[in-house]
Amino acid sequence: MLPYPIIKLHKGKEISVFRKHHWIFSGAIAEKEESLQNGDLVQVFSQKNEFLAIGHFQYGSIMVRIISFKEELIQSEFWIKKLQDAYHVRESLGLTDNDQTNVYRLVHGEGDGLPGLIIDFYNGTAVIQTHHIGMFKQGKDIALALQKIYGKQLHAVYDKSAETLPKNSGVENRLLFGTPTTNLVKEYGCQYEIDWEKGQKTGFFVDQRENRNLLAKYSKGKKVLNTFCYSGGFSIAALKAGASEVHSVDISSKAIELTEKNVALNPGFSGKHRSVIADVVKYIREITDDFDIIVLDPPAFAKNIKSRHNAVQAYKRLNAEALKKIKPGGILFTFSCSQVVDKFLFANTLTAAAMETGRSIRVLHYLSQPGDHPINIFHTESEYLKGLVLYVE
Repeated sequence: MLPYPIIKLHKGKEISVFRKHHWIFSGAIAEKEESLQNGDLVQVFSQKNEFLAIGHFQYGSIMVRIISFKEELIQSEFWIKKLQDAYHVRESLGLTDNDQTNVYRLVHGEGDGLPGLIIDFYNGTAVIQTHHIGMFKQGKDIALALQKIYGKQLHAVYDKSAETLPKNSGVENRLLFGTPTTNLVKEYGCQYEIDWEKGQKTGFFVDQRENRNLLAKYSKGKKVLNTFCYSGGFSIAALKAGASEVHSVDISSKAIELTEKNVALNPGFSGKHRSVIADVVKYIREITDDFDIIVLDPPAFAKNIKSRHNAVQAYKRLNAEALKKIKPGGILFTFSCSQVVDKFLFANTLTAAAMETGRSIRVLHYLSQPGDHPINIFHTESEYLKGLVLYVE
């Protein structure tokens, strides 16, 4: 018998667990111990007293996040096995031993069967973000598992969970292992400086790697506008590929500083790059129609289902402005990372924007997140990034 408290589900609510979905909502729970605390490991049983799963308990809408569908102890061996499995996936993608790319996501939450855990690998430093207190409590075991898997290739493990856990949790960012030796990384040969302590997310938007590489293939000799540029990922990729000129726009002065640092890191871009601090929609309204390529990669406009309608309208306005201003024969890379706006709704929103402009448009590519941000086929909520590449006549 496992040493974890038991939660029992209402009759029929075990079906989602049989389907390997990683969330159990509060309404599905029939019985639980009153003494349960946020972050406790629990066993999940059906009304027929069948063992179903082990997960982390937390008061709220999602009450249990499942980490195992097996009857097993959650000890160091468990974490080594789970992280080793995730490592093998990245190894199969050619990411773990790559001279041109040394930044990738090692663990992608539910996509890797570990709800609430993100680990990004930055050239020797693993940066962790946990999204619930149960996973945060496993930090030391996770750090030890990372050391076991990477050996001398791992220089440091940094836990940046203060930004993703509730403010009242008392959590502070912490160095779990070692000392970072560099904050410089490479992606397809482009160099970037990463600020995992103060930057957004874990320090870099790793999920756009393959989409940046695709942009590079279109950029030679082109004038490119990169909006919501953050640290200039798309800008650097375009410049390295031979873009004639790149403008990077963001309302944040810190983002522009990061972009300019990264431009300076990569030789040969002098005179080809311009940074602009501005509201993107207002900026696009005022530009001339001489950009060959425009990139729209905004932050999530919708954090929950209640804000979805307003988000859709914002996506429509933004894309309509870009479609009006892009040069004839131009290419628009446009994205949404709002989980509640699925790829079908996003495509329909772009259709509405295109109808408003009256321009003829071809879809060249449907885009998503890369393989190191896997989508769990049993947990479709792990799919969040969607994009299209449009040819505008």
